[in-house]
Amino acid sequence: MHTATDRPPRFQLSLISGCLLGLSACSPPAQLPESASYGPAPDLSSYHASWLPTVHVAKAVGWPQGEKPASAPGTHVVAFASDLHHPRWLYELPNGDILVAETNHPPNKEGFSLKSWIASLFMKDGGAGAESMNRIMLLRDNDGDGVAEERHVFIKDLHSPFGMALIGDTFYVANADALIKFPYQPGQTEITAAPTKVTDLPAERNHHWTKNILPTPDGSKLYVTVGSNSNVGENGMDEEKERAAIWEVDAVSGQHHIYASGLRNPNGMVWEPHTGDLWVVVNERDELGSDLVPDYMTSVKQNGFYGWPYSYYGQHVDERAQPPRPELVATAIPPDYALGTHTASLGLFPAKGNQLPEQFQNGMFVGQHGSWNRQPYNGYKVIFVPFEAGKPAGQPIDVLTEFLNADGQARGRPVGVIVDKKGQLLVADDVGNVIWNVKGSHKTARHTDSNASENREATSGVHATVAAHD
Repeated sequence: MHTATDRPPRFQLSLISGCLLGLSACSPPAQLPESASYGPAPDLSSYHASWLPTVHVAKAVGWPQGEKPASAPGTHVVAFASDLHHPRWLYELPNGDILVAETNHPPNKEGFSLKSWIASLFMKDGGAGAESMNRIMLLRDNDGDGVAEERHVFIKDLHSPFGMALIGDTFYVANADALIKFPYQPGQTEITAAPTKVTDLPAERNHHWTKNILPTPDGSKLYVTVGSNSNVGENGMDEEKERAAIWEVDAVSGQHHIYASGLRNPNGMVWEPHTGDLWVVVNERDELGSDLVPDYMTSVKQNGFYGWPYSYYGQHVDERAQPPRPELVATAIPPDYALGTHTASLGLFPAKGNQLPEQFQNGMFVGQHGSWNRQPYNGYKVIFVPFEAGKPAGQPIDVLTEFLNADGQARGRPVGVIVDKKGQLLVADDVGNVIWNVKGSHKTARHTDSNASENREATSGVHATVAAHD
């Protein structure tokens, strides 16, 4: 039985790695155009099963001095903060301070697995091997110019933190292994109090470690995303207990139940401002070729089942998941909107309250971290999905692009996205180690700061609760 330290000699690993890379490179490139995997009815016709996914990693090189992403017409982009350490997720406090989780995956608990080891080599090359700082930084823009002048270590000694939320005078953090909370005072730049555990979160293997949180508008409950422990249940479904799901957690007692399931790796969660519905972005399964399966965004129904691992995009059966569960597949809910195959869509935030041009006023911004297992590359940008009457309506619009250079190297990879109280779009870039600030030009800015703040609070539903404590 192999352990994490019981590995083949280096020359054998190099040989194995080269052979497997060669096999993976033989996987056919995408047969369908990129646009076929976006929208409410993606093309799911191209199927290519393989033991290994297509490996096509964009080498992480960072941003050369003076370079930045390209932004949509009528906007411009500046660095809100740079020289960060793997910034992944963003949160805004009621006073406008911006919090960023500097974080990465926790240490591997799986022991040695040849398949996982090979994948880790390529992912490290793509920027996923950075050390986790295990902290949350506070960034403050004192003069309102869209660039942070102050930075403080807000909370340190966390465990691969991701999601954050403030309810009243209590600040919640989703570590990879637990939901915890701290006392908070308005305006403070550092929390030194010891955390209180609200509830444990599944952390065995931690194949998908990012746990996000979203409070209900009244602050009584928190929704928590918990990704799967595998691609399609190959480690056994006992390993997937209460995973691939969204939990509903009582904010005080920590008691929880499964709100929705069958969601392989859910990440960004928001309340849709017109309907009040819960929406989430989900990373789908691998090893079915460059054209399958699209990541997606969807409204979430209570007690809804979304297919994983037995089916994808509704009731398309995945025969790799054994034993089959036809009775579950028959209940699988198709997602609302496909976001492209292997785009690693992570960030999600409502557009309401932003100062960007007219076309970006009603819909959702999506941070697409970018593919590592599709030929050609997909994602590596921030997009906007238009909505009408609380539902997606139309093709996505590029907001922030050119994270890949002409040689196919990753200068940056976008993750979390938020619209702040000033109406600016902030984007965490964990390869560029930057938070980008996308602003509307003076000619296209549509809202005053006060209107943007009012709309932002209405969207979150929680800041009104917080305001009473300011």
